[in-house]
Amino acid sequence: MTAHLNYPALELPAIGNGSATVIADGVFWLRMPMGGSLEAINLWALADGDGWTIVDTGLRTTETTAAWRQAFASTLADRPVRRIIVTHLHPDHSGMAGWLAQKQPARLWMTRLEYLTLRVLASYTGQEAPEEAIRFYQTVGWEEDALDHYRARFGDFGKMLYPLPDSFRALEDGQRLIIGGREWVIVVGKGHSPEHAMLHCPEMKLLISGDQVLPEISSNVSVQPLEPEADPLTDWLETLKAIRQRVPDDVLVLPAHGKPFHGLHARIGALIDGHEAGLARLLTLVETPKRAIDVFPALFKRQIDRSVLGLATGESLAHLACLRSRGLVTEEVDAAGIRWWRALGTI
Repeated sequence: MTAHLNYPALELPAIGNGSATVIADGVFWLRMPMGGSLEAINLWALADGDGWTIVDTGLRTTETTAAWRQAFASTLADRPVRRIIVTHLHPDHSGMAGWLAQKQPARLWMTRLEYLTLRVLASYTGQEAPEEAIRFYQTVGWEEDALDHYRARFGDFGKMLYPLPDSFRALEDGQRLIIGGREWVIVVGKGHSPEHAMLHCPEMKLLISGDQVLPEISSNVSVQPLEPEADPLTDWLETLKAIRQRVPDDVLVLPAHGKPFHGLHARIGALIDGHEAGLARLLTLVETPKRAIDVFPALFKRQIDRSVLGLATGESLAHLACLRSRGLVTEEVDAAGIRWWRALGTI
């Protein structure tokens, strides 16, 4: 999934101290801590009249809270946040939205399906894992120790975000927002999440891409127990092709992880080619029937341990579902309820 990208010579903002790098007139780049392999999430502060529009908010942690306080004292100059835009539901993007909305005269803006799905997932906090979800993972071949780990971790999602505001403003594909006197167009993508919002400013040639297009990694695209028959990878690939048609190649891409870059169309091509190559390897592997947990070698170079088993399983199911939509594989369930996938043809 490599592509030749151009990275402008921008100073990398320190993580978590509230400092920022100026990207363009009125556009500021901040980084908040995440921990783990991703290290940080990029957030964007857009000057907007006498205040700010904030795009994405960071995880709910004491470190992020402290970083926001420092940002208000320095970069944001204690000017009010007027609007909070969350690109999609994942906690590194939505986690501090409730906190900001409590502290500032700001309305939360999200696409409708992202907001409603986020509320559903947050409602699981403190609950036991549903039997339907346990059966879902049993059918793909998880052993009892993996199921116990899932049961123990279930409901942790809501712990990574502050309680959401009880109302919001809906973002829609093609919607035009005036921020700081400039027009930003909402471009909605699917696959990584239900209705991921990107922001394109034609005047400044900027695209805030969230997780939809990242410079170094491909975002996770997974089938989840909440929608077990979904085909998110087809949605993902179709979205990437649509972005290439709708957004010019001369934009500076402002991603959620990694550094801003030029080369949007090349990166999209590399992402599509990478997934198509994975689908081809997967189709060869399932010439002999396989469970979802048996196909990891076709899609991942790393060893899959318990910490990433859920992500890997969801991604494998997404690729299998994509092949099924293309009429290339079939699914059979054995007497024990285990799902087996078998190739019907070739790509």
